[in-house]
Amino acid sequence: MREESFYDHLCNDLIPFWNNMKDEEHGGFYGYADDHGVADKNSMKGAILNSRILWFYSASYKLLKNEGLLRMADHAYNFLVNYFFDHRYGGIFWSVNADGSVLDDVKHTYNLAFSVYALSVYYQVSGRKDALNLAYTLYRTIEEKCRDEKGYLEAFNRDFTPVFNDKLSENGVLADRTMNTLLHVLESYTELYRADGFSNVGKSIREILQIFKTKIYNPQRKICEVFFDKEYNSIINLESYGHDIETSWLIDRACDVLRDEKCHEEMLPIINGLAAEAYINGIDPQSHAMYNECENGVISRKKIWWVQAEAVIGFYNAYQKNPNHTEYMYISQQIWDYINKNVIDTVTGEWIEDIEPDNTVKPNQALVHAWKCPYHNGRMCIEMINRLRQTN
Repeated sequence: MREESFYDHLCNDLIPFWNNMKDEEHGGFYGYADDHGVADKNSMKGAILNSRILWFYSASYKLLKNEGLLRMADHAYNFLVNYFFDHRYGGIFWSVNADGSVLDDVKHTYNLAFSVYALSVYYQVSGRKDALNLAYTLYRTIEEKCRDEKGYLEAFNRDFTPVFNDKLSENGVLADRTMNTLLHVLESYTELYRADGFSNVGKSIREILQIFKTKIYNPQRKICEVFFDKEYNSIINLESYGHDIETSWLIDRACDVLRDEKCHEEMLPIINGLAAEAYINGIDPQSHAMYNECENGVISRKKIWWVQAEAVIGFYNAYQKNPNHTEYMYISQQIWDYINKNVIDTVTGEWIEDIEPDNTVKPNQALVHAWKCPYHNGRMCIEMINRLRQTN
C-alpha cells in the first residue's frame, strides 16, 4: 500500500472540501451540503458534526503541521465553546440553529464523548489549557451524570434526567445501552489519557475494557452485541461488521496508550477475534468491500462509506499484529481500491454515503449532514499515513 495515495486524498480532496464548509458569518461549519457539495447556509448544526470537524483539523495539523489547519481547528473550537456547551447544566447540546441558538437541548453520552475526543486532540496541538479543562469538565459530567454502577447510559434531558434513547437506537429497537456509545467513550478517554495521563482516566479505560470483555463481546460468535437493556441483555440478533472491525483496532489502540502489557494480553482474543470474524463473514467476494450488517441471518449488502474506512484501518491493524496473516493486508488494499473506484465522489472529493449492492448510487445523497463528516475517512487517511510511514 502507498502512503502517498492516502496523503493525496487527505490534502487534495478532503481538506479542501471541508474548508468550503466553513461558516464565516455565524461561526462553525455548515451542517448540510447536497450531493453536489452545495452548502445550505441555514441548516442546523449538530454537535457531533462540529466536534468531529474540530478533531479532523486538529489531527490533520498534528500530521501536516500546516498553520491554516490549526486556524480551522480554532474556528471549530470557538463555536463549540460558545454555542454547544451548556453553562447552566453542563454537557453539550445535541444541535443548534445556523446562528448558534439552541435547537435540541438533549444531552447524550455519545455526543459528550466526541467533544472530549476532539478537545483532547485540539489541546495536544494547540497547548490551550482551557480546551483541556473543558475536556475534563465533560469527562466528569459523563462519569457523574451519564452512568450507573453497571456502566454508561445514553440519553438525557437538558438537566440530565433520563429520556428514551431514540437518537442511537436503530433496527426497530430502543436500547438502554449501546456498544456504539461505549466504544466512543473508550476512544475519547484514550485520547484524553494520551493528552494528559491522568490516572482516573486510565482507570475508566480499564473499566470500559472489562465491560467489553464481560458484557459486549460474544466469544462464541466473535462479535460485539450491539443493543442492550439495562442488564446487558442483547435485545437484537445483529452483527455490525463496521463496528466490529472498528472496535478491534480501537481496543488495541486503548491498550497501546495505556502501555499495559497485561491488559493488552487479556484483550488480544477480542482484538483478533473481531478481525477474523469480520474478514470471514463481512466481505463481499465480488467487490471485496465490506457488507453493512447481518440481522437475524440476513446480510445487508449495501456498502456504507464509514464501514469501508474502518475496514481499511482495522484489517491493516490486524495485519500489523499478525504479519503471517497477509490476507488482512491484501483485503485492506482491496477495500481502499474499492473506495477509490466507487465511494469517492469524482467531482467534490468527498465520499458518497451509500453504495447499492450492485455498485450503483441512488441520487440526492447529501455529502454533509449531522452524521456525515470527515471523521471516518479523515481518520483512515491519517492512520494509514502514520502506519505506512512506520513500516517503510
